Amino acid sequence: MRSKQSSQRQFDLSAKPRGNPIFFQVLIQMNQADQSMNKPLLTILLFGALLSSCIGDDVIFDTVEETLKITNAIDTLAVGGSHTLETRYTNNIGALTEANILWSADRSDLVAVDATGTLTGLAKGTAQIFAEVLLADNSLIGDTLAVVIDEETILAIADSRSGSIATTTFYTLEGDFELIQDGENLLLNFADNYEASSALPGLYLYLTNNPNTTAGALEIGKVETFSGTHSYEIEGVDIGEYDFLLYFCKPFRVKVGDGSIN
Repeated sequence: MRSKQSSQRQFDLSAKPRGNPIFFQVLIQMNQADQSMNKPLLTILLFGALLSSCIGDDVIFDTVEETLKITNAIDTLAVGGSHTLETRYTNNIGALTEANILWSADRSDLVAVDATGTLTGLAKGTAQIFAEVLLADNSLIGDTLAVVIDEETILAIADSRSGSIATTTFYTLEGDFELIQDGENLLLNFADNYEASSALPGLYLYLTNNPNTTAGALEIGKVETFSGTHSYEIEGVDIGEYDFLLYFCKPFRVKVGDGSIN
């Protein structure tokens, strides 16, 4: 009598499983399958398990906290001089939105601020400038700027920001990064402690103001370096335009990790 032959597709199951156990249960079934088993069904199960493995137990929420930031800060304002502040407001999905900004100062004897955010230096000293937005629930969010009023005006120029990335799944993703303004472009530099799993197909990197979705995000490109130092040049982007890096698995449409830009 002809004995049953095992499937030609063999897997090494001696290693300690990592990730979703359903994935490994399907692998075991495929490894033990004989010729009579339904291979298309196993393929479907394997695909579903891989998708579940990629997603894990994460529940993704697309909303974020609204933010308001002063984007052209000033260190020192000359007595008698003026400077108009600008802001960037992002709503609860991270989209840039126009808003009615409420301006004020704690020392009106030192600096005057009008409804457009224009400061006028009145006397030497230090004052706090407040920019606020009234939200639909009547709460306020805002940003604060300390300004010295003295003999000359000195702008505060931010030409670099930094942060660290971290995984939001069981796939490896970690490392430090720095953003540097280079004229009209940005340089994104990763340190030598950067490491990312190469197991995922179609891993992409984005700049975004909402780390939960690629909607409204700027695609930097497909990840092709998985360890060590490397850089990206991003054309026509200001250093204050985005607040997060986002790693996203395109084929499975799932977030893999992120990093706040400080």
